[in-house]
Amino acid sequence: MQKAIVITEQPVSVSVPVGYSFTLRCRAEACTSLQYQWFCQHQSACCQIPGATEQDLLITAQQTQLYTCRINDLYKNAIFSNWVKVEVHQCVARDLLPQLWRGEPVIILNPIEQKVEVGKPLQLQCAAMGVPAPSFQWYRNGNVLEHQKKKKLWISHAKVSDSGTYLCCASNSHGEHWTNAVDIHVGTCRSEKFFATDKIALLVGNNHYQHHPNLMAPVTDVFELSLLLKQLGFQVVSLLDLNKAEMMTAVSRFLQLLGKGVYAIFYYAGHGYEHSGRNYMVPIDAPQPYAPENCISVQRILQKMQQRQTALNLILLDTCRKWYNPECALSQVQPLEPWGNTVYGYATSEDAEAYELQDGEFSSGIFMKYLKKHILQEKKVTHMLEDVLEDIGRDPLVTGKQVMEIKHTLKEARALTDPICPLGAAALHWGHNHELLNEIVMFPCGAQVELRFHQVFSNVIYVCAKLQAPPSHIADVRLLLCRPTERQDVAILKDSCADQVESLLASVYKQEEQDCAFQLTGLQKIQTDVLLQLDLHYTQLSTKQRTCESLQKILQKSLVAQLFSHRNSTLPNYQQTPVSAGSLCLRDTSTLSASPKAQASLRMGSGHSLPNSNPSNSCSEPEENDESNLSELCSALLRAGPGQDCP
Repeated sequence: MQKAIVITEQPVSVSVPVGYSFTLRCRAEACTSLQYQWFCQHQSACCQIPGATEQDLLITAQQTQLYTCRINDLYKNAIFSNWVKVEVHQCVARDLLPQLWRGEPVIILNPIEQKVEVGKPLQLQCAAMGVPAPSFQWYRNGNVLEHQKKKKLWISHAKVSDSGTYLCCASNSHGEHWTNAVDIHVGTCRSEKFFATDKIALLVGNNHYQHHPNLMAPVTDVFELSLLLKQLGFQVVSLLDLNKAEMMTAVSRFLQLLGKGVYAIFYYAGHGYEHSGRNYMVPIDAPQPYAPENCISVQRILQKMQQRQTALNLILLDTCRKWYNPECALSQVQPLEPWGNTVYGYATSEDAEAYELQDGEFSSGIFMKYLKKHILQEKKVTHMLEDVLEDIGRDPLVTGKQVMEIKHTLKEARALTDPICPLGAAALHWGHNHELLNEIVMFPCGAQVELRFHQVFSNVIYVCAKLQAPPSHIADVRLLLCRPTERQDVAILKDSCADQVESLLASVYKQEEQDCAFQLTGLQKIQTDVLLQLDLHYTQLSTKQRTCESLQKILQKSLVAQLFSHRNSTLPNYQQTPVSAGSLCLRDTSTLSASPKAQASLRMGSGHSLPNSNPSNSCSEPEENDESNLSELCSALLRAGPGQDCP
């Protein structure tokens, strides 16, 4: 009796990149010797593979095909193996596979977030390579979807209950790998309405430089933009006059707050320059001449913003883009992922300056003058910026000198006015506010004083005191609010900058006459509590004696200081350069004038601002820190909404 042919090892399907070499194996047993012949099928044609008569078939993947093996014995009996699929992926990044790949699953396509109308089909798709080809299992909110075991998840009629967080597990005999989790929202009549899971903004304005000409407009521009963004629902951190270490720390904390579905805005006003398509921001402590190792790369910030899976990344650069350091090496920046969520808004075009307007007590950049006019519009963010561009183009002050530039990959009609629909984790994250509240303090003589705290910027607080109606037994009352002069890390705004801040404050808050007030700036440098002292001088009517009473108020270490705190590290010492009124803006042959009351000057960048200096010949490129061990407390900085006096 003849023994039937028995296949003891079936070939297995594989999923590999183009050009990858591997072996299909087939093994069988019978009472006679056996012959093997491999076949392949592509589209509808099935053909014998010439010379493929061994148990093993070596293949270099070129295109997706089906394979089977026929086994014959000497009695002309034959049997075929299972058909197996060799799936070949044509576009796979070279660095996606590990150097010593053993065939474990490698995810090459992640599902994407979707908004689906009730009753419409829902389809999610993923892909993975592996040897053997991976099997798939979908999950929703951590629960197995028993009937969703293919690369494509398909729900023909989506229900509200189908909303949730989806991900897929790809597994084979070598291990398993998970796709990114995506949020699916199923609702009624909102399939075309976009929304953000949160809105986060970081605004930085550098005005007072230690080694470069000072600027006037950034303080006003940052202040006004922060108010507008708060109207749009953004949680805003606005910071003035940061050195390099502080800028890098602020950006690092900002990045940590970003997440899936978030709308993120980064705005910078100050000195800057461009080199071969790379944009650099100049910290206040950057020496002359500009060099990459002393500046901050904008492209690296955007790259890290993308890594947070945000829904919208908007970079607004209100700075010069003069070409500088042409002999320097390019920054080591990887290409951005093609996620279609990025918008650049440049205040000016390549190799050009950005200008400031000086009109009375306020100064503003040309870019901000028109941005604040359009930013509240309910339209796609790129269309809003196009309106800004057109207005700047019509301004006779900068005709032929400054033209805005927009670059973007925004594939969806997302607008800054889109509503916020927070996920559960986001709602918990932003669930509590932290405010420095106004309060009434009482002196031993019975006099009461109201202390008020106004947050002008995230690192600038305006402290003021108002004496209430004094008791009848005292007269000639004088109240003094003593500045913490013994603290070296507390900076007091002086001269024209203080006047600017006070004017900005008056434009927002109803200003009543105060008995005493002062401003604290550079709060990021204050790493301990601050002691304020109130002195009350008065005449005791019964004795006609002059008396002084004192009260002390402890301001706890600010949250902005917690944002900038470093475990086992310290920030560089900050030397505040005295500012004179004549040094704030360059007024030379570059000045534009429309009238005696309105002038525009360069928001300086590159060598144009330093006509006596030579471009740097240094070719060193900074290895910017990959910030780590970030403080979770920084999130509280962003919780101050419109109308709040202090975080």
